[in-house]
Parts: sequence; structure tokens; C-alpha cells
Amino acid sequence: MRLHRLEITAFGPFGATQKVDFDALSAAGLFLLHGPTGAGKTSVLDAVCFALYGSVPGVRQNPGTSLRSDHAPVGTYTEVLLELTVGDRRLEITRRPAQQRPKKRGGGLTTEKAQTWLREYDPATGEWAGLSRSHQEIGEEITQLVGMSREQFCQVVLLPQGDFAAFLRADAEKRGKLLGRLFDTRRFAAVEERLAELRKAAKEEVEDGDARLLTLAHRMTQAAGGLDAARTPVEGRPGDPGLADSVLTWAAVARTEAREALDIAGVRLATAEGGQAAARAALDAENDLAARQARHADALRRRERLTEQAPERDRLQDSLDRSLKADRVAPALGLRQDADREHAAAHTARERARTQLPPDLAEAGAEQLSALEHRLREELGGLDAARRAEHRAAAVAQERAVLAREARADEDALRDAADWLADWEPRRTALGERVEAARDAAARAEHLAGRLEPARRRLAAARRRDALAEDTRAAGTRLAEARERRNSAHETWLDVKSRRLEGIAAELAVTLIPGDPCQVCGSTAHPAPARTTADHVDRATEDAAYAAYTRAEETRTAAERDLAVTREAWSAARTEVRAGADSPEPTVTELAGEADELARLHAEAHALAGQTHSAREALARAEREHEERVAAQREAEQRVAARTSRREALEREQSALDEELARGRGAFATVAEHATLLERRIALLVDAAGTVRAAELAAQRLKDADDRLADAAYRAGFATPAEAAGALLGEGERRTLQQRVDAWRAEAAAVADRLAEPGTAEAAALPPADPAGAEAAHTAAQRALREADSALAAARERAAGLTGLSRQAATEVRRLGPLREEYDRVARLAALTAGTSAENERRMRLESYVLAARLEQVAAAASARLQRMSSGRYTLVHSDARSGGKRAGLGLHVVDAWTGSERDTATLSGGETFFASLALALGLADVVTDEAGGVRLDTLFIDEGFGSLDEQTLDEVLDVLDSLRERDRSVGIVSHVGDLRRRIPAQLEVVKARQGSAVRLRTGGDALSG
Repeated sequence: MRLHRLEITAFGPFGATQKVDFDALSAAGLFLLHGPTGAGKTSVLDAVCFALYGSVPGVRQNPGTSLRSDHAPVGTYTEVLLELTVGDRRLEITRRPAQQRPKKRGGGLTTEKAQTWLREYDPATGEWAGLSRSHQEIGEEITQLVGMSREQFCQVVLLPQGDFAAFLRADAEKRGKLLGRLFDTRRFAAVEERLAELRKAAKEEVEDGDARLLTLAHRMTQAAGGLDAARTPVEGRPGDPGLADSVLTWAAVARTEAREALDIAGVRLATAEGGQAAARAALDAENDLAARQARHADALRRRERLTEQAPERDRLQDSLDRSLKADRVAPALGLRQDADREHAAAHTARERARTQLPPDLAEAGAEQLSALEHRLREELGGLDAARRAEHRAAAVAQERAVLAREARADEDALRDAADWLADWEPRRTALGERVEAARDAAARAEHLAGRLEPARRRLAAARRRDALAEDTRAAGTRLAEARERRNSAHETWLDVKSRRLEGIAAELAVTLIPGDPCQVCGSTAHPAPARTTADHVDRATEDAAYAAYTRAEETRTAAERDLAVTREAWSAARTEVRAGADSPEPTVTELAGEADELARLHAEAHALAGQTHSAREALARAEREHEERVAAQREAEQRVAARTSRREALEREQSALDEELARGRGAFATVAEHATLLERRIALLVDAAGTVRAAELAAQRLKDADDRLADAAYRAGFATPAEAAGALLGEGERRTLQQRVDAWRAEAAAVADRLAEPGTAEAAALPPADPAGAEAAHTAAQRALREADSALAAARERAAGLTGLSRQAATEVRRLGPLREEYDRVARLAALTAGTSAENERRMRLESYVLAARLEQVAAAASARLQRMSSGRYTLVHSDARSGGKRAGLGLHVVDAWTGSERDTATLSGGETFFASLALALGLADVVTDEAGGVRLDTLFIDEGFGSLDEQTLDEVLDVLDSLRERDRSVGIVSHVGDLRRRIPAQLEVVKARQGSAVRLRTGGDALSG
């Protein structure tokens, strides 16, 4: 990688654009970058790093730190352009950080996003071609081409000597952190972490399996309750090596004891079953004897009760026999009772009908009443025609009344229509004029509305214009005051800063410690440190003055922004007021009067225009009513003509009906009244004749029934019909008596059968049975059987449970075998890579082992240059020896050829430490370059430290650096040492000034004379 050109604009201390020609500086191979403290030497290196990676090294990239120069004028972009060659590609990178710029419209500032451009030079065409503008794409492309991250670049290309001096004195842990960042050994640390995770996971799986195995052992102990093995359970914890064998051995012993207990329980069950069967047979025999003796005693008691009930049974049997004979008389009794009820009902109906007849017909017979009925029916038939005429006469009268009402309604309608139509033309004219007036008002209101809204906007704008004029004058006053305060604060800050820079040497001298290198020249000797004067200003005073200036500047910027915004608003309001106005600057009073007048006229026109719809509706309703009234007038005239002819026809029909009604009424008021009386008389005669005939027939039937009943009672053996009726029984009563007689007979037969049973009589002759004793013996035998059966079931369940759990334990042991082997293997590897294994004699972690190899390469590369710088005295060697209880692997020693001893690098002097760290930095650069894929680094920078060298050593160091040109490299030295300005002809000087720093390129005799 070779740098060609660098352009810096508004970056760090550089206010204007500064250009650095690295091709001119690199021509000599060795060039010097110098300048006073704070001028910006490191900022040049920061710009190179920013162009490549978009950020600067170390704390200078902390959040809140701005890369923009305070000296840059407003509107100038902060920008860095770097032209370089990587491999065989010539690239140009341009970067702008996120920064604030003035807004294009209005006042104030806006933040512009960071931007990046990447271009490549095409030798064939001689032109630059754009490659990308994406931050991510450009970052990935540069990192891939350079082969280093930002941290590696800052350590390898921008060699910070202070960091490598600290590296020489650091312990193994700190060296490991730095080397880990440079060589990216995170993958080896990841291997250590992964192995530790695998060991933890495998251990958890093994312990989980052991825990399950112990759970099974605990369950087997519970299942083996009552056995000798349960008293000595398995003891152990998850992870114990012999746990599986202990569990399997204990399970085998427990299964053997369980099978023995099962055999014993089976023998006991067989014995209990034989005793229970014998007790069951004895109980059944005692229960059978007791039952037969009880049956015999019960039969004797039942026979005695039957003997006592014999008279009652004879009486019931006699009642049943008489009831059977009375059943032959029952039909005749039923017929006689029916005839008697019919006769009584017919007599009552006849007496009730006689009370409705006239006295002369009360004793008349059925034939006389029927003859009178026929005469009245003939008279009623002659009144049918008169009744029809009467109904029609009523309908005609009703229709004539309806015609009269309709005639009066039509006369009123015709008179009302004539009166309304007489006023139609004036009314239609008035309604039409009202509609036209409303239309004109609507057009006038629309025109006034178009003028009213602009007038109101101009009035509001005039009020804003007057208010903003006052705000503008006040903002101008505030801006003038803010400018005065800003200028005064700026002058104060510049004066304080100048006074502090004049005494900066004394301020730095305060921090000098005997034996420590100077921050400016690097010398450990301080013969004449500067002294502070009476007017010396410290950093806190300068910071306070700068803070006051910053606040004043912010106040001035805010005042300018407020004034610009106010003026813009006032100008917009004034323009709006003058638009469409008659006078150039109308007042608020004039505009308010104009707006009020327009509002009044618009309100009047709008109110009148609002009546347009109602006026149109009124006209439409009047026209519809006119059409309806004309149509109604024509219809009424037609109905009057038709009604006259109908009324004449009804009058003729009414005359004919009156003649017919006069003949049918007779002496009654109406025909209906005459017919109703005849119908009522006919109904009375029909009812009376029927009741007379029914009474005569019922009397005959009753006489016949009495004769038949007397004959039937005699034939059945009863002296009188009443005696036969008394012997009759109801169906339910007879059934009850028969059931009682049948029950007595069945009971007698059952008692005789039971007394005749052979076993019953024999049992009665034996001693009384004892079923309670036999039951007690049987209960005891059953209880012994249940206990034996439960013991057998428990023994069988215990044996089965132990067998199943043993199989599970054996399966779990087989499953745990591979897991335990895997855990042993992973745990051994994890301990070995972590440096905790006994096999790792030096307790070196895997990452440290890899870094130790890299450090050995760095020490070898650094020793080649260190020997030349130290005239062959010193050589750097890697040491993997342990120091105390710490782990080994990253030790670094220096071998002194003069004494032949090997000692720690912390014992080197200040100058020795410088060239040793320089050699280490150059060696590290070579190793990292090879690690990054062999990318060639043609430009290097070395920062400070040369002030600690004597003249001879300085010559030797410069010879080493100058030898780098043999590999076509260029080395830039950043230093304050004045002797270097005389020794190195190619120089880049950074000069600081009040308006910002600048760079000057000097080469050849011009540089040495300067």
C-alpha cells in the first residue's frame, strides 16, 4: 500500500484546504513530519485513517467529539481525500463526516449525513471511474484490499511508540490483549469457549442421567419395602464413577429377595383357600337345617290360623252363591230402572210444556195440538213475500239518503273550487316574482362571498404586519447586543489562548518527573525547566473563556435566525396586504371597514337567497293544487248528472214496495213482528205435542218392565223382586270375596304340602341349628384368605415393580455409557485448552499458545533490526517460562550480547526502550502484513520518541529506517527533535496560526536551511 496524495479541508486544526504530496516526500524514502505542539501533526495521520476507515484512532473518535475545524468558515464542507495504490489498483477515497450546514431555505442549521466516494484510475483511458457511494460497500472493499482492520492499521502503519514501550513492559495478560486484537485470535478463544460449553453440556447430561438412575434406585427402595435390601439403600451422588454398578448390584439382590417372598405368599394363600372352603360347607349345612326347622314351625302356625278362619270362609261362600242366582234377575231389574227414569223425565217435560200453552189447550191431546200447528204454518208461509219487500224498502231508503249526502258534498266542492280558481292568476304571478328575487339574491351573495374572504385575509395579514414590525425592531436590537457580546467574548478568548500558549512550556514543565521522558523532546534529563510568570493563564481559564465565547456565538446565531424569520414573516404579511388593495399601504381600520360592509351585504343577500327553495316549493304546490281543483270540479259535475237518474229510479221502486208492505203487516207494525209471533206459537205447539206423546209411551214401558221383573224373580227362587235386588253384588265386591275364598284354599293347600315334605319333618326332630357360630368361623376363614391374597398380590406387585425398574435402570446405564465416555473426552480437551489440565505443564491456554507463536515470529523479525540499532548488543527472544503462579506463554526477554545474560525488557533504559520498541513495531508490521495476506506496506509513520537517543544511537536508528528503502518503502517520522530537521532533507512542516494550521512541503537544501 503506497500513499500518493492527501487533501484535508476543514478537518481538525486545518480551516482551509491543505494538500500533502506523499509522492514527493516518499522519493527520499525517509521524511520528517514536524511542527509545534498543537499544530496538527497527529491530525494528518488521523486524516489518513479517517479516509480509509471512516473514523480516527483512539479517544479522538469518542461520541460527541467533532472532526470539523473551528476555524472553517460557514458553508465549507469538512472533507478528506486520499489517493493511494493497493496492489495494482490506484484508488481515490473521499469522505465527509456528518456535519451541520446552513439551511437552503430560511435561517438556522441542518445536519447533513456522512458521505463517501470511491473512484479507481483506469490507466488505459487516463480517467477516474466511480465505484461506489455506499459506506458499507466501500468499508468492506478497503478492508479486503488492505487486509487489516482499523486497529491493526493504527498499530502497523501508524507506529505509536508509546504503545510499544508499554508493550515491552507489560505482563503476559496485557500483551495477550494487544496481540489478540492485531492477529484476530478470537476463533481460538471461541474454540476454548465452545469446548467449555460442550464440557458443561456433557456434564449436565451425565449428571441428569445419574439423577434419573438415583431416582430409579429410590423408587426400587420404596418398592422393596419390607425386604432386607430396603434397609441398605444405594448411596451416592450424580457424577460418582461407581454409581451405576452399585445400583445394578442392589437391584439384583432386591429381585432375589422379592421372588422368595412371592413363593412364601403363594403357599400361605393355598392353605387359606382350603380352610375357607371347609368353613363355607359347614355354614351352608347349618343354614339349611335352620331353614327347614323354621319352615316346619311356620307351617304349624299357618294351619292354626286357617282353622280359626273357617266360619268366615263359609259365610263368604254363601254370599257368593246367592249373588250368582241374583245375576239371572239383574237384566230385568236394569230394564225396570231405565223405564222408571224415562217415565219420570217424560212426565216432568209434559208438565213444563203445559205451563207455556193457553189455558184452553192445557189438557189437549197430541192430535189436537198437531192440527193447530199445521194451520199456523200455512199462515206463516204467506208472509215470506212481504218480508222480502220490507228488507228491500229499507235498502232503498238507505241508498236515497247516501245520494242526498253526496249531492250536498258535490255542491260544496263545486262552490269552493269556483271561489279558489277565481284568485289563481294573481297568486301565480306573485309566487313567480318571489322565485326570481331569490335567484338574483343567490347570485349577488356568491359574488360578495368571493370578495369577502380575500378582504378578511388582507385584514388578518395587516394585523400580523403591524405586530411583526414591532417584533422586527426588537429582534434587530437583540441581534446588535448579541454581536457586541460575541465579539467581546471572542477577543477575550483569543487573548487568553495567546497568553496560555506563550507560557505552555512552563505548564508542561510542572508535569516533569525526574527520570521520566519529556512529552516534547523525549529526554529523561530536565536541566532547565521553564517557570510560570505572573500573567500565566491555565487551561481552566482558557476553557472558561472558550465556553463563554461559544455561548455568545450560539446566542448571536439564534438572534440572527430569529431576525431572519421575523423579517420573512413581515414581508409575507405585507405582500398579502398589498395584493388587490386600492392604496399601496392600507391601514387596519380601512380594511376592517371594507370587510364589515361586505359582510353585511353578503348576510342580507344570503338570507334572501336562502328562501329560493321555499319559493320554488310554494309555486310548485300552488300549480299542483290548481290542477287538482280543476280535475275535482269536472268529476263533481259528472257525479251530479249520474246521481239525478239514479234517484228517480229509486223513487219508482219505493212506491211499489209500499203497496206490498201494506198487505203483509195486517194489524202489526211490521211484517217481521207478525212473522215472529207466528213462529213462536208454532214452536210451543210442536214441543207440547212431543211431550204428551213421550209421557204416554214411557208409562206403557214402565208397566211392561214390572211384569217381566216379577216373573224373573220367581223363576230364580226369590220371593220378591226386592229380595233378588238385595242379593246382588257389585263386580268389585264379588271379585274381592272370591279372592279371599281362593286365598284361604291356596293357603290350606300350601300348609298341607309343607307339612308333608320329608326333610322338614326330619329336621324338626333334630336339635336346634347354630348358624351364628358357623358364620363366625366362616368370617374368620375369609379374613385369613383375603390377607393371604393381599400378601400374594403385594409380593407379586413388588417383584414385578422391581423387575421393571431394574430393566429401566439397566437401560439407563447402557444409555449413559456413551455419554460418560463423551464427557470424559470433552472434559480432557477443555481442560487442556484452558490450561488447567495436569497434562498442560505450562498452564498455557490455546489462544495464548497461538499468540506465543506469533510473538515468537515478531521477536525474530524485530531482533534483525534491533541488532543493527544496538550495534549487535541486543536481541529479543520469546519466553514461555512461567512466572510465579501465573500462566506461561507470552514472556518477552532481551538478550545482552555483552554479558551473555537474558533479562526482562522492563530493565532497558529510556533510549534502549525506544529503539527496542521501534524494532518491535517494525517487526510486528512485517508479521501482521504477512498475516493479512502479504499486502505490501510501502508507507509507514513513526510517532515520537527520538529525543531519548544519543547521537550515535540516533545515527544507527536512522540507518535502519533508511534501509527500509531497500524494500521500496518510505517512512515518515513524527518528532520535535531539532537534530532530525538537519539530518532528514524531506520534511512536511505543520504551522499553526490564529486562522488555523497549514502544511508546508520542503525537500533538499531548502529543508536543511530552514
